[in-house]
Amino acid sequence: MAPSAITEPTPVVSSKDRVLVKPWSRPPPTTEKLDWAPLVEINLSRFDEPGGKQELARQLYDAVTKVGFWVVTNTGIDDAKVLRQFSIGNAFFKEPLEEKRIFPCNFAQGEYFGYRENSRWVGDTGIKENVEMLNIPKPIPVHEKLPKHRIVEQNYEEIASFHRELWHKVARKLFVLIAIILELPEDYLVNAHSYEEDSDDHLRYMIYNVRTREEWEKALNYSNGGHTDFGSLTLLYAQNVAGLQIQTHDGNWKWVKPVQGGITCNLGDTLTFLTKGFLKSTIHRVVAPPADQINIPRLGLLYFSRPGRNAIIKPVPSPLLDRLGLLTDEDKDPNKPVITGTDYVRARVKDVHHKTVLDNREGTSFEFKGLKVSNYYK
Repeated sequence: MAPSAITEPTPVVSSKDRVLVKPWSRPPPTTEKLDWAPLVEINLSRFDEPGGKQELARQLYDAVTKVGFWVVTNTGIDDAKVLRQFSIGNAFFKEPLEEKRIFPCNFAQGEYFGYRENSRWVGDTGIKENVEMLNIPKPIPVHEKLPKHRIVEQNYEEIASFHRELWHKVARKLFVLIAIILELPEDYLVNAHSYEEDSDDHLRYMIYNVRTREEWEKALNYSNGGHTDFGSLTLLYAQNVAGLQIQTHDGNWKWVKPVQGGITCNLGDTLTFLTKGFLKSTIHRVVAPPADQINIPRLGLLYFSRPGRNAIIKPVPSPLLDRLGLLTDEDKDPNKPVITGTDYVRARVKDVHHKTVLDNREGTSFEFKGLKVSNYYK
């Protein structure tokens, strides 16, 4: 069984007690020579320059249509704020299990807000998953009555500010660039993913707890395939412990290198659906860290943007997609029944996570009201 993030027993304390948030710093990068994926870097400081958005969209074109992954830099978000969020996440995972369990993810309803425990078994391997997560929804009125863990409650103003800043300074700008690529109005995708509207967007603290090499091998031998993300856009802050790989066009796996001060970005399934496959939701996976990092917990700070409750999953009216012959008469039919982004994402979350054993789904697919995606790619 994978060791817990808690290295020593933690006494049960009152929910009113202040949680000590110790400063966290990134561990040293690996010194091993890994086969890194070549990812384009998008310098967001140029976004507001004359012609800047158009130039950045040109640079981003191949990344979103062929690779699905890229890196953004110079976001305007102070790295001290980023490290503070890592520190809060690290402190949360050291909390007593009793405290972490006060607000669990409601996978039975496909809801991903709250705490995901590392409780699922990996098939019949005798190994449990080693990942824990805390997913914090947007600080908007519709979510204000949701439960909060004490560390979130105590630091909520700071967390909410970072949550909102990350959306406006990074996610929003990327949706503008993608709209430019698709020759849509610049605010088209921003409106479909509006921060103020109800959606399952969340800021995530995540940790891959330490496993032995043998435990990693047993788990990965059972299922070493990758996955695609459920929503539209994923932002992953650099933290230096290698473990993420993407599948390239030729079917090979390459490592994703953490970029100092950068955010690794990738597209999810709903943007692929909205563009008839033109935008790529890339297959990726998490593997054992290299030997010089295998005993370091892999702490993560991410943001997931998902289409809102009122955003329909229907091919966008892109002049570019139309010229490419990707839009059919049925796609343009205003009377065709459609589902919302929240409907799809929650159905997928329920299908993948509402279980006690992680089953091997190589070669299978998930389908929901005409939307189909493959499971567990090799």
